[in-house]
Amino acid sequence: MARQPQPQSGEQDREKSKRVGALRRLGPFMYPYRVLVALSLMALTLTATVSLLLPMAVRRVVDNFGTESEALLDKYFLAALGFAALLAVGTALRYMLVTRLGEVVVADIRKAVFDRVIGMSPSFFENVMTGEVLSRITTDTTVIQSVIGSSVSIALRNTLLFLGGLVLMLFTSTKLTLMVLLIVPMVIVPILVLGRRLRKLSRENQDWIAESSGNASEALLSVQTVQAFTNETQVKSGFSRVTDLSLSAALRRVNTRALMTMIVIFLIFTGVVVVLWIGARDVRAGGMSVGVLVQFVIYSVMVAGAVGALSEIWSELQRAAGATERLVELLQTDDSVVEPDQPVTLAQPVRGEIAFEGVTFNYPSRPSVSALDAVDLTIKPGETVALVGPSGAGKTTIIQMILRFYDPSSGRVKLDGVALPDMVSEDFRRHLALVPQDPVIFADSARENIRFGRPDATDAEVETAAKAAAAHEFIVALPEGYDSPLGERGVMLSGGQKQRIAIARAILRDAPVLLLDEATSALDAESERLVQQAVEELAENRTTIIVAHRLATVKKADRIIVMEQGRIVAEGQHDALVAAGGLYAKLARLQFTEGAA
Repeated sequence: MARQPQPQSGEQDREKSKRVGALRRLGPFMYPYRVLVALSLMALTLTATVSLLLPMAVRRVVDNFGTESEALLDKYFLAALGFAALLAVGTALRYMLVTRLGEVVVADIRKAVFDRVIGMSPSFFENVMTGEVLSRITTDTTVIQSVIGSSVSIALRNTLLFLGGLVLMLFTSTKLTLMVLLIVPMVIVPILVLGRRLRKLSRENQDWIAESSGNASEALLSVQTVQAFTNETQVKSGFSRVTDLSLSAALRRVNTRALMTMIVIFLIFTGVVVVLWIGARDVRAGGMSVGVLVQFVIYSVMVAGAVGALSEIWSELQRAAGATERLVELLQTDDSVVEPDQPVTLAQPVRGEIAFEGVTFNYPSRPSVSALDAVDLTIKPGETVALVGPSGAGKTTIIQMILRFYDPSSGRVKLDGVALPDMVSEDFRRHLALVPQDPVIFADSARENIRFGRPDATDAEVETAAKAAAAHEFIVALPEGYDSPLGERGVMLSGGQKQRIAIARAILRDAPVLLLDEATSALDAESERLVQQAVEELAENRTTIIVAHRLATVKKADRIIVMEQGRIVAEGQHDALVAAGGLYAKLARLQFTEGAA
């Protein structure tokens, strides 16, 4: 079950996180909150300015310890208290504003990524695990939230403290400041060298976390199959391996960051101690006052602390840059199904004529195998057509092409004479109703699961659809009737009950084109009879395409299309096709029903 990270998460992409400049891609998400950004910057500037002024007040207090004017000393102490109050208020404002900014920006990013992914065609999910996408929406956005809501403001504040403190150090003592500056190159070199490795490790760590999430999601969604085949040990081993790789990458990142922090802090404070030693000798020689030395030392510690904080935050910014790139990759992923710039609108009412004109198609994951090979097919409005053939013949692919989940490699699919790529997918799909082979049940009530077919339907319409699909009786027998939750993926229902919910959903949709992919495959004989009757009533005056393996369903179709290896090999009605022999006669004898010849 465990897999290596997909190409988009590979080493080549990890190299992309070499630049913290990738964070600029967050600009469009921050622009709507530019007032909040401006207020945050003002609060940040206020706290930095007050912090830089505070050492001056301390110098005045120290130099006036021996003054005869008690009032003057009290004044300096009051000024220092005033600065402290301003610093407290400014810091609280900065925290409140930047944290709020981080929350709203990340909420917008999550919505934008989800909106993009939910509209992607199925070909996108052939190569990307759902769990990995969820990891990007959750884990990566949490990293960005931490950076916007904390790290960026701390980085800006420390940058201001570093630059402002350096300037004020020059004014306080040029000689000592020049000595401090000799240390700067020694500090910057390990930041640059180790920072490059940190960027690579941060991206790798995030990729393995996503892979771990995808692995867990896949296993949990298939938990019954895993347990049925007693493969728990293998699945646990696979998940453990991926998780250990993620842990290994995380520990390498942590160790590298710790090493960088240790080197930077040692160099900085060694420099401060040396400068303090030289300053103390100048005070003894009468070259400067004790207050000036105290002021300089405070600025030195402030600048040193700012550099140390920046070295730590730098790795956080790099990690966020990697996360930003991964999210932007999703937002900028090209979809194989592209909506038209100038869409055509279907004439109303929709008649439901479907035409395949020389359609050839290969699934992206199987480019060498033709799913459809030069298919020509026209289905008249109101006609019921059954698609039959062995597994892999292309029957379900026909339905997927009608829904435009994929675009053909060549040829065109039309609805009422208009090519599907010329219309907005949402506009023509609302005229289609689908009952898939594997019915999808949401973790919601029975009522809302049926109402998914038409969200504006009334409770009475929902119940009428359920009765037509022979689902009403088992629904009212549930503990809370129509309001009973059905559990994730409908775990509380049998296969036949899930199928009847899906059919009720299609009945409620009341669309002119009905697509049934093995719609009665999971039903018992009695349910099938009831549903078959409902489907026959539903199919009246509607274009209906049925993928079926049961003779009862096939015999009542206006026309039967026989498919093999992506081609149409025969078409006609049941009796004529059986009489002609060939593939259909064989299927009728062996597959549709035992002894059906």
